[in-house]
Amino acid sequence: QVQLVESGGGSVQAGGSLNVSCIHSGYSFCMGWFRQAPGKEREGVASIYTGGIVTYYADSVKGRFTISHDNAKKTVYLQMNSLRPEDTAMYYCAADGGRGYCRGGFGLVQYEYSYWGQGTQVPVSS
Repeated sequence: QVQLVESGGGSVQAGGSLNVSCIHSGYSFCMGWFRQAPGKEREGVASIYTGGIVTYYADSVKGRFTISHDNAKKTVYLQMNSLRPEDTAMYYCAADGGRGYCRGGFGLVQYEYSYWGQGTQVPVSS
């Protein structure tokens, strides 16, 4: 069983930065950040694989967001820079629990993950 707890969300102005984090228990082969804006489907934002070497990003956030993982702290981070109003969403941390569903993929689709956090809100004002 994997438990995930996100933190760090909050209001920010366009152009600003925010770092959200997710403390997790247990082992996961891959972990990801997803977001869901009001009235829209949940979408993959970034993923990171065991060892923190391999990462993937959605085109909409490439060059602005960075995912990282601290093994000692069992925490995955999402550093968000140059935020835009369209980045406004609830951000969710996800983990595969070691099941490896993300093997061969990019870790940016929901079915690759078995465990989800409760989400942290990130409103970006213009």
